Amino acid sequence: MKRFISITNSFVTIALSVVTLQVNYVWAETAHEMEQMQTSLATEGLRNPHAYSNGFTLTDGPFSPPTPLRLTLADEHSFWAVLGDRLEYQNSSSEDAIVYDLQAWYGTTYDRLVIKTEGDIVESSLEESSTDLLWAHALNSNFDAQVGFRLDQYKDGKNRKWLAFGSQGLAPYWFEVDVTGYIGDKGRTALTAEAEYELFLTQRLIMQPRAELSLYGKSDPENNIGSGLSDISLGVRFRYEFSRQFAPYIGVEAERAYGGTADYRSVSGDGRSQTLLTAGLRFWF
Repeated sequence: MKRFISITNSFVTIALSVVTLQVNYVWAETAHEMEQMQTSLATEGLRNPHAYSNGFTLTDGPFSPPTPLRLTLADEHSFWAVLGDRLEYQNSSSEDAIVYDLQAWYGTTYDRLVIKTEGDIVESSLEESSTDLLWAHALNSNFDAQVGFRLDQYKDGKNRKWLAFGSQGLAPYWFEVDVTGYIGDKGRTALTAEAEYELFLTQRLIMQPRAELSLYGKSDPENNIGSGLSDISLGVRFRYEFSRQFAPYIGVEAERAYGGTADYRSVSGDGRSQTLLTAGLRFWF
């Protein structure tokens, strides 16, 4: 009797499984037919996207691209910029001067050609200038490595040529930093470092402290440059941005020579230190 009940339960279980499978199959077929019907109804009112192309396609027709289409990513585009960080008039007790500090570059996000130039114009004549021609490669999101050449020109001295290598970028706490080392002929070496910081007093009025120093490996009497720490400049400028690309400014800057450079300046009649009042224009495009 127990065996008969067990066999009966097994048959009942099998029968229920078969019925369940049949119900699921019928439900799936019904759902599929309903989905097809809904899709057909939804697309009946849409126009054919190719109905008005006259048979032309993206690659065939009078307005098709002359070359195969190629996806260009944002960091593959070449673009350029010009920054006039300082274009100013400097007033001092010894002499007045027009000073410029410009930078331009062309290239991609990762690799670009950079030109830096700065100099002093005194009595409508170029007193001295330095120009760097560099190739820059992005090290990370904040800093570029730079390598190239530099030319120093002097009105009353001897021009110098250098190999240049360094780094420029945005340091922690938003300091703009530019450090470059130089190797010249006859074992000459040099190092320049510059740092700036922008403090927004308002959305348009900005205070910009700035510091710069120069060091030389050996003396250069022809250009009144001594070995070691040569000079330091500390200044602050207040600019008002009528637009982000155009901002006049005023400021004050203190310069001081050290070591052999200070001695050369004393002999030539120039002071070891001076304080400058500045007024100028900062721009970029």
